[in-house]
Amino acid sequence: MADPKIIYLTKSVHDLVKEYPELIPLMKELGFTRITEKTALNTLGRFMTIPKGAMMMHIDMGKVISTLLAHGFTLGGSFAQAPEEKAAPSEETAPNERTARITEYIRRLSAGEDLEKVRADFVKHFKDVDPGEIALAEQSLLKGGVPLRDVQRLCDVHSALFHGTTRAEKIAAAEAKVQESLGRRSPAALERKDGADGLYETLRSIPGHPLSILSLENEALGSHLEKVRKAMEAGDNLMEELAALRRISFHYNKKNVLYPILKMNYGFSGPSDVMWSVDDEIRDTLKNLEKRGLASPAVRETPQWRERLSSALTRAEEMIYKEKNILFPLCAKNFKEEEWKSIARDFAHMEPCLIVPQPRWQEAFPQEKEESSLSDGIIHLPTGRLTLKELTALLNTLPFEITFVDAHDINRYWNDDGAPKLFSRPATALGREVYTCHPPKVVPMVKNLIESFRTGKQDLFDVWMEKNGEPVLVRYMAVRDAKGTFLGTLEIVQKMGFAKEHFAK
Repeated sequence: MADPKIIYLTKSVHDLVKEYPELIPLMKELGFTRITEKTALNTLGRFMTIPKGAMMMHIDMGKVISTLLAHGFTLGGSFAQAPEEKAAPSEETAPNERTARITEYIRRLSAGEDLEKVRADFVKHFKDVDPGEIALAEQSLLKGGVPLRDVQRLCDVHSALFHGTTRAEKIAAAEAKVQESLGRRSPAALERKDGADGLYETLRSIPGHPLSILSLENEALGSHLEKVRKAMEAGDNLMEELAALRRISFHYNKKNVLYPILKMNYGFSGPSDVMWSVDDEIRDTLKNLEKRGLASPAVRETPQWRERLSSALTRAEEMIYKEKNILFPLCAKNFKEEEWKSIARDFAHMEPCLIVPQPRWQEAFPQEKEESSLSDGIIHLPTGRLTLKELTALLNTLPFEITFVDAHDINRYWNDDGAPKLFSRPATALGREVYTCHPPKVVPMVKNLIESFRTGKQDLFDVWMEKNGEPVLVRYMAVRDAKGTFLGTLEIVQKMGFAKEHFAK
């Protein structure tokens, strides 16, 4: 049997290449372009390590590790420490190397190594871990070629690795089970509120702040998960409690606002790629279990159904932990105030999860709403911006006919997709009173309707009819500004025949 090829990443590149010349083409392919230059190898290479070089060259260490492992190398010592060398203090370890270490610990777990053995090595080299490093470790796994499915499967396992090591848990005194397994933390450690965790604690204390809402929902979810477990044991109200737990989807919907910002604005794709998928799996499992349990009460008594429910509850509990100790501190550390305010405005239109009422962060909602404006051909709206060309095409693409009558009852606009209209709209009618477009017998009805909109007696009036053998909905709506001032009347005409097949039994 050939001797194992052991790589100690604290050794210099010069020494490693001397011992294993076959590293040269591998490292060149990875992006270490100067590895073939003898002068550079004999000078810089004598004090440069692979992790330091990867950081300088912006090369992902996860990919480096996966390539080395794929070519028969193993990592010696506790990840990278040569026997004759002393490990540098964790605070002085380069961020890229710390992330690589964390990634390797997760890989060892995925290979089936004993959790307690890996945890012991982790505690030996890390006094604490930043939530961003955990996200980057997941990201490195994905970039290094580990399939997303495998990373998802590891999500719950690697969470156990970090239990008891993050500062957020020390601050919050997390779960009793974790405290029991890892021992009590000192009072000084529990009071630390520095770094991302300290900022998270500060933001979550602001009433109505997105992190406050998410944290309150997690507290409510934690309590409700206990209710479901008790209902499983007692056999009472289980389906009612499970139905209420399905509101967890509203909590996950809010998290979906965070994921793209982390990924697109700050380069953290791990939460988006991994947590989002796990959220969907938990939600879908609970939905399926409820559906099957309601369809057949006998199913609820089977070991398989109960085991699946217990597993789903555990995954939901683990997700609460990960949000508190990884996702939320990571967002707190990176997101700007304007991003938080925008998220708060989004949350205001989303269903609350087991908390009523949902608090409101007043700073995110200015007293005066942003006004629309036009400059350089761009229409600036409170919720976006469009060119005149885009707006025209957008309105003409809508699958219904629109007519706008202003506050003085004058026809001002209708869209036109080029197709025949259900109700004719001659161009000569634009700029005229709307009443001139109706036969005398219906003019009093139209006047009464618009007057009811103008005075605020009503805001909506629907007329269902059949036109050319097809059901049609004609909807009249009062148009008002943010202060409630009447601006005019909107008529929407929509063919409804398309909906028949979707409701046919």
